[in-house]
Amino acid sequence: MAVQRAEAEVLALLQRHGALQQGHFLLSSGMHSSHYVQCALLLQYPELTAQLCAALAEPFRGMGVQVVVGPAVGAVVLAYETARQLGARALWAERSEGKLTLRRSFRVEPGERVLVVEDVVTTGGSAREVALLAERAGASVVGVAAVVDRSAGNHGLRWRFEPLARLEVEAYLPPLCPLCREGLPLVKPGSR
Repeated sequence: MAVQRAEAEVLALLQRHGALQQGHFLLSSGMHSSHYVQCALLLQYPELTAQLCAALAEPFRGMGVQVVVGPAVGAVVLAYETARQLGARALWAERSEGKLTLRRSFRVEPGERVLVVEDVVTTGGSAREVALLAERAGASVVGVAAVVDRSAGNHGLRWRFEPLARLEVEAYLPPLCPLCREGLPLVKPGSR
């Protein structure tokens, strides 16, 4: 894959490596969906990961990014490799008592320029939480980069948002889920 963003190529890579899955899934956002994007199946290949992260980094080159932060677990590898591509530090935020926080003595310093990376954005909740965490530390968030945006424009992110691919797939609130009404077994593949 070239460094340039190539949506069809990213979706084809995900498809080829079994990362676009069909069934009845509980997303980390709490929503239900007939499709799940398991980016980890692609991230197990370092060469492909390097190419994806070069594409994630590209729109933010020359913006002085000093720190790349991703929510654990899905974006740890993405944060590391994107930071390497940008010559920045790599951090990840972990859940503690239900909230994303910097642990392991990680710190974002006041005034640092931060890029948030995410594997898949459905509601934008985790990316927003990481960005606000950085801002509360006094950092400046330059944007959010994601492998896949499946939010249909409803991500609610106020920062520059650069996904490599967009996937138009419905997500349902659990009480409104037609897959639940059909009695299909619910699978929870996410990290929460």
